[in-house]
Amino acid sequence: MIPLQLFVAALFGWLEQQQRDVIEFLREENRVLKRQLRGRRLQLGDDERRRLAVLGTRLGRRVLAEVTSLVTPDTILRWHRELIARKWTYGSPRHGRPGVQVEIRRLVVRMAVENPSWGYTRIQGALKNLGHCVARATVARILKEQGIPPSRERPMQWRTFLRAHWSALLAADFFTTEVWTVRGLVTYYTMFVIELHTRRVHVLGSTPYPDEEFVIQTMRHLTDPVEGILRTPSVLICDRDRKWSVAVQQFLTTAGVRIVQTPFRAPKCNAFAERFVRAIKEECLDRVIPLGERHLCRTLAKFAAHYHAERNHQGLGNELIDPLDQQPADGLVRRRQRLGGILSFYYRAA
Repeated sequence: MIPLQLFVAALFGWLEQQQRDVIEFLREENRVLKRQLRGRRLQLGDDERRRLAVLGTRLGRRVLAEVTSLVTPDTILRWHRELIARKWTYGSPRHGRPGVQVEIRRLVVRMAVENPSWGYTRIQGALKNLGHCVARATVARILKEQGIPPSRERPMQWRTFLRAHWSALLAADFFTTEVWTVRGLVTYYTMFVIELHTRRVHVLGSTPYPDEEFVIQTMRHLTDPVEGILRTPSVLICDRDRKWSVAVQQFLTTAGVRIVQTPFRAPKCNAFAERFVRAIKEECLDRVIPLGERHLCRTLAKFAAHYHAERNHQGLGNELIDPLDQQPADGLVRRRQRLGGILSFYYRAA
């Protein structure tokens, strides 16, 4: 028993010494931080004050005075008293629906912003459909107070304009991948097109030589009048890379596709394509070492299948591009793996 007691005593002694070392380190760290402030007042939030007050009250005034703190012991104790007072202070919050006038004002402003072509009378009629009888002059006064001009001077929002042309908008881009070949490390350029309204991606091909001939060849089946996704009328968004040469633009224009090139060094103007590049890089290519062109193509094909059928997309309400069949309410949960488990999808077995 004695050796066991000695061992327990030694263990507690070591733990106590370790705690003292930690406390001494934190106290010295506080001293350094306090010197860095150089007399400036430290701005603390309510949540930070609350935590310090709870912990400081447990120590007491005497122990707090010995600890080098960023605030004085009296300040911490004062925060504690305020915390107690706030706990026992009961307000009288107002319950129930907001006033009718407030609701009407919100509706008038919302209708005017979401529908730039609606005039005062049109908004008045829409309010009547909702059970609000409002004079036309009242609608005009509310919009004037909010700084919203009449309908003929109200511009259309970009979001509304894009949604009206959503099905005809596509974006194209390239991304690079370093591939190990018999010649060593070679940079491959992969071309893809993404449909903005469905987020569906078409990986067109990869090559170490992305010349004009390659781009035109990969675009041929996309501009097919029967099965191509770049049918008339379509708008293709791309950057100003030299790969989109004059010959490429003439080929697409002849096929009835309008080219819209983004400004220089403005990747956010082609945000949907850039987001796909980020996804395939972070979720797949950064975790794989491509060993040859064939391995790269298989990897891209497997990610494309995962991207369409197994990956949820925030822009689509966190849904899948290719929706699943009706899933059973219960059953064994299975995992479908691609690329050795780098890509995963969970589903219930029928």
